[in-house]
Amino acid sequence: MKNLIKFLTTLKVSDDFNKKADIVLFNGDCLDLLKEIPSEFVRLVVTSPPYNIGKPYEKRLNLDTYLSQQEKIIKECVRILAVDGSLCWEVGNYINKGEIIPLDVPIFSICKFAGLKLRNRIVWHFGHGLHANKRFSGRYETIMWFTKSDSYIFNLDAVRIPQKYPQKRHYKGPKKGQLSGHPLGKNPGDVWDIPNVKSNHPEKTIHPCQFPVELIERLVLAFSKPNDWVFDPFIGVGSTAIAAVLHRRRAAGADIVPEYIKIAKERILLLSKGKLKLRPMGKPIYIPPDKDTELFQELPFKDL
Repeated sequence: MKNLIKFLTTLKVSDDFNKKADIVLFNGDCLDLLKEIPSEFVRLVVTSPPYNIGKPYEKRLNLDTYLSQQEKIIKECVRILAVDGSLCWEVGNYINKGEIIPLDVPIFSICKFAGLKLRNRIVWHFGHGLHANKRFSGRYETIMWFTKSDSYIFNLDAVRIPQKYPQKRHYKGPKKGQLSGHPLGKNPGDVWDIPNVKSNHPEKTIHPCQFPVELIERLVLAFSKPNDWVFDPFIGVGSTAIAAVLHRRRAAGADIVPEYIKIAKERILLLSKGKLKLRPMGKPIYIPPDKDTELFQELPFKDL
């Protein structure tokens, strides 16, 4: 813990790519930053690109044009990715006149053509979002985890979660009576229930589609090692950088919106002072108390 505190209080933040920096926050096109990064330099690429749905930070494009832009960026990300590295591309749906197109479908083809291998299609589930009235409301997005080779980093023990039945034991065989679950917890699986960043979330900023830090923490811990570089081509308000340095990795990323980079730097400064509000990784999701029984008792029978 002392080493982490020292690391956080001495963070070196750079506006341009610098191998000696701890964090690079580049205000501009990510392709310009990517040109400065050596091949096979980063261990993990993780991002959530614009979904081409007209958010304030993006210009809505023809879908083919959008995918062509994504392909250029993905190819460069593959170039800078270490042989044993991972790429995590988190996407939702492109929506056109009420019709949805799941972006992980065309993005998968782009990544596969670039030589990557899909290891998991992780479903990120969250309980809140926009309400639809002509279809079911969207409550999940997907994280496609690719590796560059068959030799890759996967630190499962670092991201295990509590067993559902921690005291369950083998009831027969040579291990009869012994605990049947892993002592460090269970594999979190490929469906992750993590709250998204909405108005009452402690990490909320002006960004309309902000990453929850704990989502990236799990990816950082699983797919990289201390002192590794983590790269986010669409870093927004810096959640990827925060998740990386919390676990003694270094981070680089770009964003075209000056205000987002400014907020990212402010958040990093607060983190270095121990004042940044974060939702702790692994914190149980709040479940409102069940009022149904109480309501049933209060209502007259004739009103039911």
